[in-house]
Amino acid sequence: MNELQQRIGFYGESPDVEELISTIQMVAPTDLSVLIIGESGTGKEVVANAIHSLSKRSVKPMLSVNCGAIPEGILESELFGHEKGSFTGAIGQKKGYFELADKGTILLDEIGEMPLNTQVKLLRVLESAEFMRVGGSEIQKVDVRIIAATNRNLESAVQSNEFRRDLYFRLKAITIHIPPLRLRKGDIPILVKKFIEDYITKNNIKFKGFAPDAIDQLVDYHWPGNVRELRNFIETAIILNRGEIVHSSYVRSALNLDTKSGVSPNLPMPLNKTPEQAERELIYRMLVALKLDIDEMKNILKHTPQKSWQGDERSGFKPDDDAIEYDGEVQTQTMEAMEKKLIKDTLDRFAGSRRKTAKALQISERTLYRKINEYGL
Repeated sequence: MNELQQRIGFYGESPDVEELISTIQMVAPTDLSVLIIGESGTGKEVVANAIHSLSKRSVKPMLSVNCGAIPEGILESELFGHEKGSFTGAIGQKKGYFELADKGTILLDEIGEMPLNTQVKLLRVLESAEFMRVGGSEIQKVDVRIIAATNRNLESAVQSNEFRRDLYFRLKAITIHIPPLRLRKGDIPILVKKFIEDYITKNNIKFKGFAPDAIDQLVDYHWPGNVRELRNFIETAIILNRGEIVHSSYVRSALNLDTKSGVSPNLPMPLNKTPEQAERELIYRMLVALKLDIDEMKNILKHTPQKSWQGDERSGFKPDDDAIEYDGEVQTQTMEAMEKKLIKDTLDRFAGSRRKTAKALQISERTLYRKINEYGL
């Protein structure tokens, strides 16, 4: 693992990784827009961060915008800002992500989900570095490098008229394809070692490692969630095995590799345990999963401009009177009020995305829709 890989944050020794790092080095010093294509969890944001950190814009911020998580009705306002009175609730002028990222970089994640009318404005920014705020009449000039990322096949989206052809060709001049983890299996032991080192160092704990046959099984697994899934698996394995050696039996159980060993697909733990042991392990697994969800939410918030979450009309979130905590002191609440507050806050954190809110709360989207209607959210 060389110094450049450490700086970039993308690890491996496969030819695909070597070519990827070479491309990053070549592209980073320029101001060219870049399109990053890869499955979910392959590390598209890692590559975008690497391009920004190696560029002349590294002293300025890189803002990440998830185009699929922001409701279509407000995405244009979020990206380009708005003027006072331009729509109901616009009580003041607000800068959008492009103005906030001036002289820096903006990552448009899940760009394949961007509405067609917003794509028109994005194309104008790419071609002339200018735009107008929603409800505005003055042209705004901006100096921003655009990096777009998607897990969709944009060429097919163009064919089905879901993505503008001119925007696609404008973005694809520099295209970086990130291979899925299943196509670079030789990198898995390197990633396992790196994730173990990161986790035990961060948490100051000891860990005896994975048995060789357990590593072999990790290499053979297809990892549909790619590098993100592998990292979460490693961290969970360290916790659940309490620092002891992780054997192949645990890997088979956790990844449902051997249905003959008494493993349920819905409950990835051996069923030959006592009810008390099974219940205790299930609760522990749920706590681990919750911790990983919280870490992911913190990562999302870390790449979001602070102003979006500070109680202004830009996010639609305002501190209200029925908050569960005031100055760290817990107030008495009904279960309904607590549930309403939790759903509202989670919707705000994910910019109204019901799919991601339901996933974070570990409930079905159907249940979430019912609760939203029930509480009038």
